[in-house]
Amino acid sequence: MDLERLESTLSAAGEPAFRVRQVWSAAARGIAGYDEITTLPKELRARLGEEVPFSTLAVEHESTSRDGTLKTLFRTAEGHPVEAVLMRFRDGRRSVCVSAQSGCPLTCTFCATGQMRFARNLSASEILDQVLHFRRIEPVDHCVFMGMGEPLMNVEGVLEAARRLPDVGITHRRTTISTVGWMPGLRRFVDEVEEPIRLALSLHAPEAGLRSHLMPVNDRYPLEDVLEICREYARRRRRRVFVEYVMLRGVNDRVEQARMLADLLQGEAFKVNLIPYNPTGMYDGSSRNAIAAFHKVLVRAGIPATIRLTRGRDIAAACGQLAAVAS
Repeated sequence: MDLERLESTLSAAGEPAFRVRQVWSAAARGIAGYDEITTLPKELRARLGEEVPFSTLAVEHESTSRDGTLKTLFRTAEGHPVEAVLMRFRDGRRSVCVSAQSGCPLTCTFCATGQMRFARNLSASEILDQVLHFRRIEPVDHCVFMGMGEPLMNVEGVLEAARRLPDVGITHRRTTISTVGWMPGLRRFVDEVEEPIRLALSLHAPEAGLRSHLMPVNDRYPLEDVLEICREYARRRRRRVFVEYVMLRGVNDRVEQARMLADLLQGEAFKVNLIPYNPTGMYDGSSRNAIAAFHKVLVRAGIPATIRLTRGRDIAAACGQLAAVAS
């Protein structure tokens, strides 16, 4: 819900300040509407129902993967598309992947979202409503800001939303904000954020020229400068930065490139997540053997590395596939 609108509506009605906390607390527990908040007077529930929509987003379509992943396509009040994903894991984890923008202005060539038209940043309430939608279905305990858009281009909205996630059941240590290396937002994140929120860096190439081809943002904010700030984060927080590396056949998956990546990330600051490419029409994914060989080089060089489990590929809900297309 629009928390600013909620606060002003309650204030205009002469209600005490604690009413805002009552409503938010109930929403964060997963209730479906104002009628379920029985601690509010009946007349106030009716007024809120008329004046403050319970969600800032409207559900347009939902798809469920064979592996249990749920993807939801929302629309903002003015009709902009937003997608979010609930990932269900066998160990009981329930992780929500949320969007920070409708579309993305950064045009990374391997990402379907980057081929969309960019609309705008999402408000903190619109980000939270993605999480609350899934919380109404079942409890959730992890959140990754890895959906549509570049989170640190919307640093205000993203941090405001992230700071409320513990109320929903997602601690800061189980919250991860991803970035392509958007330096202004990254600088603020490292300097200002005291909560133990995790940081992830979309890297995808160890060579400047190739990275600029895959991710034009590299021309504006060179990787060496981005890595220095990430190392600073690791020193200050004493936490590793996750490095996301999508595996593209014949593009960035050679053993020599694995050695270059290992040299680039030497030290204690980074842990690499190798991501099997999820088809978006631009590239072919690396073979299992190529991914395994790349992984082996990193581990032998002392770089912690894992191969990410792909979720929701059959409904275009996997990493890089969000493009506001009903599946």
